[in-house]
Amino acid sequence: MGLTLVQAWTHAKKTLEAAGLSGPVIDARLLVEAAADATRTDIVTDPYRALSVEQEARLSDYLDRRIRREPVSHILGRKGFWKIMLNVNSHVLTPRPDTETIVDLVLKQTEEHQRFSILDLGVGSGAILLAILAERPAAKGLGVDVSEEALAVARDNAAHLGLAGRVALLRGDWAAGLGDESFDVVVSNPPYIAAEVIETLEPEVRDWEPRLALDGGPDGLDAYRELAPEILRVLKPGGIFAVEIGYDQKEPVEALFGAAGAADVRTLKDLADRHRVVAGAKKPLETGA
Repeated sequence: MGLTLVQAWTHAKKTLEAAGLSGPVIDARLLVEAAADATRTDIVTDPYRALSVEQEARLSDYLDRRIRREPVSHILGRKGFWKIMLNVNSHVLTPRPDTETIVDLVLKQTEEHQRFSILDLGVGSGAILLAILAERPAAKGLGVDVSEEALAVARDNAAHLGLAGRVALLRGDWAAGLGDESFDVVVSNPPYIAAEVIETLEPEVRDWEPRLALDGGPDGLDAYRELAPEILRVLKPGGIFAVEIGYDQKEPVEALFGAAGAADVRTLKDLADRHRVVAGAKKPLETGA
């Protein structure tokens, strides 16, 4: 007789623990659910349901891949972010809870039925842009990325979420090809890891995520040097921006946006109390008395 759901979960946890992986309890549950076509509720309410031979083989494959440090999101091909589920692969960064800080900020500064335009530079999977548009039905967005493979993932996600009609996706180098277009909100999660640090990262990131989305140059700040003036150029007067940063980049990134002429520049912390998002605005046009 094959493994039951509860036995499969126990086996998966022990296998991942023995391999020295962090977070084995959650990873094990996610892999068992996917392999056995089960839900978390099934594991609790029907723990003695047996896996088929095919399901056991699938779980074994998933565990082997996880032991090789392939991220769970790549194994399953999906990742939850904010309130949406996204398809992901090796061409895009796996969305992380830290990045939800940007989504939270934009939603707090806009109204539910407000009409506004949003630009996401380095859109990747579409996580930030699509999470915001899913909660702001009158808004429209443009996502720009240099990677055509990443744009394909974003298009797929927009279609699955029913948002394709409110999203345009463009291959480009940051805001260089946007001409005179302007936006009410600009967001970005650019590459910000110093090049020499990449080799020290966890294998799940170092070996599986796109270098293009990680490498921020010698000091990790290359993208912000380009983005600060470009974001201020394409923002409408009074418009707001938010960019993700590394935990130790608050001062230099704030300085770059200040030098570019941004107003109200400040840094927000993530749920782990680390500096995570530099935000600000473009000064509104002055009106005569």
